[in-house]
Amino acid sequence: MTLSPPDLESEEGRAAYRAELRKVALPLRWSGLGLIVLAALVCAGASQGWMGLPESAVVIGYGLLAVGWAMVIATVFLRTRHHRRRMAMLDGGAR
Repeated sequence: MTLSPPDLESEEGRAAYRAELRKVALPLRWSGLGLIVLAALVCAGASQGWMGLPESAVVIGYGLLAVGWAMVIATVFLRTRHHRRRMAMLDGGAR
């Protein structure tokens, strides 16, 4: 799939490009955020004794938290790479 350079001259073009950037790696971003929320629940549940979680479940919660943040940070890199490639199209590949 070949992409055309983004139209940043008009307000509609800029809005369309912002919407395109928001869609980059969206499933990965939502999965990472879901893991972060799940990790918070596991850590809180284990430390407060909720849901019958043992104290050792905090380690699992921290692991989920690390994986979730790694996924969210990866989406930042993917979005930045996508943006740089699209902007290189405007410069004629100079970047």
